[in-house]
Amino acid sequence: MAEGGGRSNPNVPVYEYVDINTQVFHVGSFRQLWLDSLPPDVYSFEELDEEAQDAKFSEEFGVPAETLAELRAICSVDSLKSYPDDEPPDTSVVPPDPQLACLRLRKRKQDYKNSLAKDYTGRHDAYTNEMELQSVGRKPADADNAVPEGEIVLTFNIVYPVIFYRFKYVRPHQTLQVLGSQKLAELRDAICCVSDLQVFGEFSSVPDAVPQFVSKDHYKSAFFYFEGVFYNDMRYPECRDISQTTREWAKTRDFPAFTVAKMEETTFYDLKVKIGYPYLYCHQGDCEHVVILTDIRLIHRDDCRDRKLYPLLTYKHRVVTRKCSVCHLYISRWITTNDSLAPMDPCLFCDQCFRLLHYDKEGNKIAPFKAYSYVDPGAFN
Repeated sequence: MAEGGGRSNPNVPVYEYVDINTQVFHVGSFRQLWLDSLPPDVYSFEELDEEAQDAKFSEEFGVPAETLAELRAICSVDSLKSYPDDEPPDTSVVPPDPQLACLRLRKRKQDYKNSLAKDYTGRHDAYTNEMELQSVGRKPADADNAVPEGEIVLTFNIVYPVIFYRFKYVRPHQTLQVLGSQKLAELRDAICCVSDLQVFGEFSSVPDAVPQFVSKDHYKSAFFYFEGVFYNDMRYPECRDISQTTREWAKTRDFPAFTVAKMEETTFYDLKVKIGYPYLYCHQGDCEHVVILTDIRLIHRDDCRDRKLYPLLTYKHRVVTRKCSVCHLYISRWITTNDSLAPMDPCLFCDQCFRLLHYDKEGNKIAPFKAYSYVDPGAFN
């Protein structure tokens, strides 16, 4: 930071910031400042042997070799064990009268769980780090797909669409890691939204004629908005600039002029962004997601180093599936309206219950109703 609170370099975000988000900085320039300031061995994937690490530690901190050897012996993990290696303790057992605060909290939680009539482990607790752990330190089978040293990793939280009132203020729908050299279009393809998987049309008269294509196959237009620039997806002939309406409206309201670019031609190194600031991803015409950059750093040896796996999904919110209103067993495949045979309006049905209840043996409707194909968000957990 410069004197008087000014910024000495506009491409360096201030991490210890009093506000919610940082100032605008250029991702590519920020990476170059890192590479210019850090010695290559800091971000290298090569691991030093124990002797080299000790020598480097002694040199940097001025610790004699004898003192370092003594510290290694005293602070060794083996010296912390209070039990023989062949007799490990049961970690689930807590002493009846613990003195440590952490053990008292654990004892209290354990007693509470034992008092419950039904004790179960939620899926959120069981699979919290499942996706992230599958990719830790993963190396590519082909050396050509290896991520180079000094690459930037950006972490984005993708929030639920604004129509999902139940979840949009709770937690992100997805957390994705992308490389700085990747195109914005690759992040767009990695975002999974139920709106892309919907099938439009009323099929009560011809339930077997539901088309196999989904909305994403027909409505391919989309855009990202970052710092006054609309990055449109123009990879296909049927793509349209759906940000044009917003830009024309902004001209009549004295907003600053917005610019446009193609997301398939723009890398993350080209972006100017803020950490912690809400940006926009829009697809299917009006399905809008808040996109937040939460972290930016150099890749290290413990990261996934297989380029083909990026954008890397590290978290996905698990949604409770909506079961059939009749059997309460299978996931819903149909939703009906104006249905006199249904217990509610609208009503969800699995495929088997839907056909048994609404059609005779010849496949004819036995009552007036409207039926639409239903895609359950929880089916993709």
